[in-house]
Amino acid sequence: MYYISPTRGRLTAEEMFADMMQFVEGNPEAQYKIIIGTDSQARLRTCFVTAVIIHQVGKGARYYYKKRYQRKITSLRQKIFFETALSLETANFIAQKLTASGHADLNLEIHLDIGPNGDTKDLIREIVGMVVGSGFTAKIKPYSCGASKVADRFTKSG
Repeated sequence: MYYISPTRGRLTAEEMFADMMQFVEGNPEAQYKIIIGTDSQARLRTCFVTAVIIHQVGKGARYYYKKRYQRKITSLRQKIFFETALSLETANFIAQKLTASGHADLNLEIHLDIGPNGDTKDLIREIVGMVVGSGFTAKIKPYSCGASKVADRFTKSG
């Protein structure tokens, strides 16, 4: 499964991580945030998009995304849990690579496509608990642009 970078094209997970580290090493004194978010769109089948954003705070960012298709999922609860599981899978991969490369201090957040308004409000405690229990910081709407803006953008074309 490949990640797509708007500037670099198709990348393996290893190549994506190397590109992220090159971005960080370009200005090692800067503050960085790694954001992972997944969103989905159901049509004939469900398109899941996981976005990985490396944000140099106050300056700019690079992002990568990958698409995955599943049978059509109509249960909102099931869809949100699957989105979260995909984000956690990616976060675990990146966290392991960060530790191995001496960058374990980089801030990693998981952005969730849930919020206090709308149908997902009843899922907040469970989903945030799932993320925090896995050792990551969880952000929900309106602070979850990784899922609600970046990943969402690429579900529409799937």
